[in-house]
Amino acid sequence: MDDSYYMRKKRRTAWAEIDLNNIKHNIRQIRKKTGGSEIIGVVKADAYGHGAVKIAETLSGEGVEHLGVATIQEAIVLRNAGVTLPIVILSLTPRGNEKEIIDYKLTPVLSTAPDAIAISEQAVCMGKRVEALVALETGMGRVGFMRSRENVGIIKMISGLPNLKLKGLFSHFATAESADQTYARAQMAEFDSFASELRGAGVPVNYRTMANSAAIFNFPESLYSAVRPGIVLYGYYPDGHIGADDTSLRPAMCVKANIVLLKKAPPGFSVSYGAGFTTERESLIGTLPLGYADGLPRMLTGSGRVIVNGCYAPIIGTICMDQCMIDVTDVPGVEEYDEVIVMGSQGGKSVSPEEIADKSGTIKYEVTCRFGQRLPKLFLYETRQRAGTIDEVDAEGMRKAENGH
Repeated sequence: MDDSYYMRKKRRTAWAEIDLNNIKHNIRQIRKKTGGSEIIGVVKADAYGHGAVKIAETLSGEGVEHLGVATIQEAIVLRNAGVTLPIVILSLTPRGNEKEIIDYKLTPVLSTAPDAIAISEQAVCMGKRVEALVALETGMGRVGFMRSRENVGIIKMISGLPNLKLKGLFSHFATAESADQTYARAQMAEFDSFASELRGAGVPVNYRTMANSAAIFNFPESLYSAVRPGIVLYGYYPDGHIGADDTSLRPAMCVKANIVLLKKAPPGFSVSYGAGFTTERESLIGTLPLGYADGLPRMLTGSGRVIVNGCYAPIIGTICMDQCMIDVTDVPGVEEYDEVIVMGSQGGKSVSPEEIADKSGTIKYEVTCRFGQRLPKLFLYETRQRAGTIDEVDAEGMRKAENGH
């Protein structure tokens, strides 16, 4: 029984493979850049489409100190799965969720006095303590206290609220990936100055975090107490390939599909909605069981490509919600249920998330997130790399894939 037969009998014929060994490699590479700074591994948006629970477990095994999510719901999913690492909610938590913050031992990021007071009051009511970070506005324009004498007083008040421990200060870069470092350095200077003013007012500011993926490579002076790597965890450099010269990252996601149907078409044959593509020769057309609902951007219509048996093959016709078609006329020996690389590498050829993003007018972050939304995930371990057999991939991932999760 070959692997392709096993795949099509046991699961969807389109899937995302997540190589957890590459995640381990990437976190070790990041450690080399961060020195003694703690790591807040960013696993929001289902770990950028890679599967938050498995990624969180992997990061925990590599000694990562904290996790970062965007919403309280994402944090609760991790807690319910048994993840025990401290979790920072990087975005603002809507008021009314104070009990959940405390019950699930989460670290909120505060930007208003009413939010802080509500959490403090709930903690007092429950007889528990909660840690929080205070966000400072340094130029991102998203969350955080603007710098003013009044806000210095408010933050000092927050630092003295009962049952609420002010762990430290938080901010975020807007342009850390830019070749022009002027704005990012101005943000850093504002963060340092704001922190110094708070310290002078008696606010404890021993713990600070600001650096995202790009800043880890571009601004070693911004590493502070903790860094927050996101896209680099998953094997992709920030915009401009920052860090590519001295750091070896390995992409963790590969999107694959099987050709579920092959048909010979005569010249003048139209393909897909709108009949926007017409064959100019006798062609062999393959149907893939994934479309824009699975994360393949509809904007790739007319420009996208995949890899089949080590050869590039163009995506032809309009990409549908659940399917797309490829021209495999020039692929030797192609057969139904051959494996197709939609995103990833094979035989020295590659279709990267950067390529997909460039051709569809978006960014690679969105590409990986969208592929992770509906496609089943197959988690690969080191044994899969050595043995090369489907039987040694993660059994839980396979079961979930069979059930369509």
